[in-house]
Amino acid sequence: MTKMKCVISYDGTNFSGLQIQPRNRTIQGEMEKALAKIHKGEHIRVYASGRTDKGVHAKAQTLHFESDYTLSPADWKRALNTVLPPDIYVNDAAQVPDSFHARFDVIEKEYRYYIFNELEPDVFKQHYVYHYPYTLDVAKMQESGQYFEGLHDFTTFSSAKADIKGSKIRHLYEVSCHHDGSRIEFILRGNGFLYNMARIIVGTLLDVGRGKRQPSEIEELFGKKERQSAGDTVPPQGLYLWNVKYEER
Repeated sequence: MTKMKCVISYDGTNFSGLQIQPRNRTIQGEMEKALAKIHKGEHIRVYASGRTDKGVHAKAQTLHFESDYTLSPADWKRALNTVLPPDIYVNDAAQVPDSFHARFDVIEKEYRYYIFNELEPDVFKQHYVYHYPYTLDVAKMQESGQYFEGLHDFTTFSSAKADIKGSKIRHLYEVSCHHDGSRIEFILRGNGFLYNMARIIVGTLLDVGRGKRQPSEIEELFGKKERQSAGDTVPPQGLYLWNVKYEER
């Protein structure tokens, strides 16, 4: 049995998220359907680095699967891309040790969020950015990012619907904000993210940008441990899973 790791990109617009669901189109479902075609109907389960929600995109999602086929990484990439739909693409394939796990071996994830900051919307961007027509103080949002960096309990910044049973302590290495004309980019890097955490952090930073909060108030929010104390959960279409890192083996 061979264990393979794949790095994939996908346009999340027409998916109900990553995790397989009955009667809904998902990333996992399409990947397993593609593997079943290659394996003449045999079900091959895929394991991803983590879930993404409906409408969320990925530049470099990582997953693994096991197969008794002995194809080269280049042949796996070619075979999968031949049968996958056009909104999923395998960027890279590699054989990994039996001990590798796409989810449990992650040491860092990077998300990016994009806002189109113009008064009028652009219909050609609607599935890939969040149209936000309000004036924003980007310098204050950038200043606020530093309060999220480091080791914190992110209960306030995770969905009340989260089903996680363990610790909500995460270590964020970078929370930054940059603008290029009407495009605003948020970068969030850390050792892990709770359900909706990236989108809630961005929503809170937007409150700062509009003057609804001061940067120094972010520190107080961690202690409240109440979801309603933080900003809105921004829409999914502006969010991209940008990169997933593992220890070199």
